[in-house]
Amino acid sequence: MPPAQSDDPSQDWGPFGRPLFDDPKTRALSRVGVIDVGSNSVRLVVFDGAARSPAYFYNEKIMCGLGRGLSESGVLNPNGRDRAVAAIRRFAALAEGMDLPPLTAVATAAVREAKDGAAFCQEILDKTGIKIWVIDGQEEARLSAQGVLLGWPGSYGLVCDIGGASMELADLQDGKVKQCVTSPLGPLKIREVKGGKRGMKSHIRSEIKKLAEHMGNETGKRLFLVGGSWRAIARIDMERRQYPLTVLHEYRMTATDISRTIAYIQAHDLDELRQRAGVSEARMALVPIAGLVLKNLIRSFKPKDITVSSYGIREGMLYEQMPEELRDRDPLIEACRFAEAKDARVPGYGKVLYDFVLPLFPRANWQKKRIIKAACLLHDVSWRAHPDYRAEVTFDNATRANLGGLKHSERVFLGLALSHRYSSKKDGTHYQELSSLLPEKSRAEAETLGRAMRLGAMLLPRPNESPGELIWRPKKRELTLKIPELSQRLFGEVAQARFKSLANCLSATAQIKKKR
Repeated sequence: MPPAQSDDPSQDWGPFGRPLFDDPKTRALSRVGVIDVGSNSVRLVVFDGAARSPAYFYNEKIMCGLGRGLSESGVLNPNGRDRAVAAIRRFAALAEGMDLPPLTAVATAAVREAKDGAAFCQEILDKTGIKIWVIDGQEEARLSAQGVLLGWPGSYGLVCDIGGASMELADLQDGKVKQCVTSPLGPLKIREVKGGKRGMKSHIRSEIKKLAEHMGNETGKRLFLVGGSWRAIARIDMERRQYPLTVLHEYRMTATDISRTIAYIQAHDLDELRQRAGVSEARMALVPIAGLVLKNLIRSFKPKDITVSSYGIREGMLYEQMPEELRDRDPLIEACRFAEAKDARVPGYGKVLYDFVLPLFPRANWQKKRIIKAACLLHDVSWRAHPDYRAEVTFDNATRANLGGLKHSERVFLGLALSHRYSSKKDGTHYQELSSLLPEKSRAEAETLGRAMRLGAMLLPRPNESPGELIWRPKKRELTLKIPELSQRLFGEVAQARFKSLANCLSATAQIKKKR
């Protein structure tokens, strides 16, 4: 557990705000376990949710296929039901071993539609003591949309969550969930439609037309894709494009990308393709049908951009339990502050360092400032890594960590800045390929930030004391460092070399002024 934070109301937290992760209401979320009983899979996720951007303490999925054959038989798939019961019994034992509070379990389309759904829930209750809440389609849509809000507070657009037996839409406006609707467009259910491929296509078009009418036939919104089948298509899109950063959350695609990827899927052997893209056999069997749905969805709703969200119904269940004050916080900044409090040698110095480096970025908008904040908070959390590998470790942590509220380009910017915090080496590094996701100007800014943090880390006089003041005159290419008396004894040969390196990075002349 990180050190306790001061509750002094007079303390100035500046642009960072007061930390919340030690608030009793927030610490109650330190271990939250949820079970999602879907039509295709059954999953246990244990969150460490206290930092606002949840860490996945434990995550296990079984592809049970409860909804397979449901349209014809009217009951849960017998083999899938046995597997689901066994999986949930295991999950209950795991939760007991982790000393978790009671698990929250929800079931979606397959269980709510099956004639034996209630009997299945009673069997689970009798054998595990876990009560399964069977939610309707609109509640499923609402929770999935809340999962998106967990990663993007204040989001707007259309959330589309595809499961095995249903597909839900939810409208987000100004960070609030508005209209929600469900449909029978899950791949397990679609493949049981009679009439072959022509029948499936006609069924998909008809259902999407109903959805569009229900949502007011609005077009041009951002589209958030939630669900395993969408993630599988995104994974294949990455493989097709040879995209270097295989993090699905916040992965962006265009309508043209998706059209090309659907054609790519149709032109390749599915088994060979799934192995290259890292998609499970059970999931890959549903991808061609999901592709037909997505193609028609895009044609009807004409989204302005398309984003993959790894956060969905399970994350929405966590969001449901968060106090409003925590919901409103930036998930990236809160996660970085939590990491600093837990792992940095001098917790709290990130806020001081931010004030020190910010004058180098006079034109930074709020989006750039939040990434600078994140970098300053994380600048020292990897000190335990071997010195020869700290630059690589920090880059990998930033680009591949489970952090919400980060575009892929922002991940790379953050990673480059942190790597330059520890090393000035650029050529021959293993992250050169990822650097291509940033324009040259952004790569230069990331290097400047990293070198400035490298200098600031050398001038720490004592916690909460300023290391000095940087004055940057870009038109004159002049960089001045004003050093307070407390830091002057720290300005030795290494610090001088780092200041010179920062000035060289800016193509500036360097001046030093000692304050009395």
